[in-house]
Amino acid sequence: MSRDTLNFQHTIDQVEHLYEGFYRMDRYTLTHQTFAGQTLTIQRELMDRHDAVCVLPLDLAESYVVLVEQFRVGALRLANPWLLELVAGLIDKDEVPEQVARREAVEEAGVELGRLHPITQYLPSPGGTNERVFLYVGEVDSRGVGGIHGLDEEGEDIRVHRVPLEQAFAWCRDGTINNAASLIALQWVQLNLEWLTDHWSATP
Repeated sequence: MSRDTLNFQHTIDQVEHLYEGFYRMDRYTLTHQTFAGQTLTIQRELMDRHDAVCVLPLDLAESYVVLVEQFRVGALRLANPWLLELVAGLIDKDEVPEQVARREAVEEAGVELGRLHPITQYLPSPGGTNERVFLYVGEVDSRGVGGIHGLDEEGEDIRVHRVPLEQAFAWCRDGTINNAASLIALQWVQLNLEWLTDHWSATP
């Protein structure tokens, strides 16, 4: 059965504001139709976050990718909370996702992106946040890339890595890379490398 035939209804009965800092937290009381055709009222806390952009800088000519490494408070339960990640940033109200990708590539990795290809949009944790991620792969010349980057006013301390593409794939397999955006982007590239090479070769 096609999901297009489903017509599930929901209503937001109440929104209670709980907290506002870098992010906002609200408690929703809502009622929705169940799969059995009944109604169910539930309460859920929701973290209200800006949409984000993540981009994998890819050097097809040299078979390298550019990854960034930084401390993440959400990884404190791990032995190593410094994660290997994609270039990423939040969307300001007057920006489009591609602008964010290009701006953050300069700020976080010191690279200028060429052509950008959208991989997907996804919800990283819809059980508790409304954040949406716009995911890209971007063309880059990785020669000479490295060093420490980031904005002091945003508390960023970012180390840049130039990584052979096959090494990045291996890190996905062995768990060295353990965050969703990086895994999705690298696995997409692994599945679509031939197509992307032909596509960028044919695109002026």
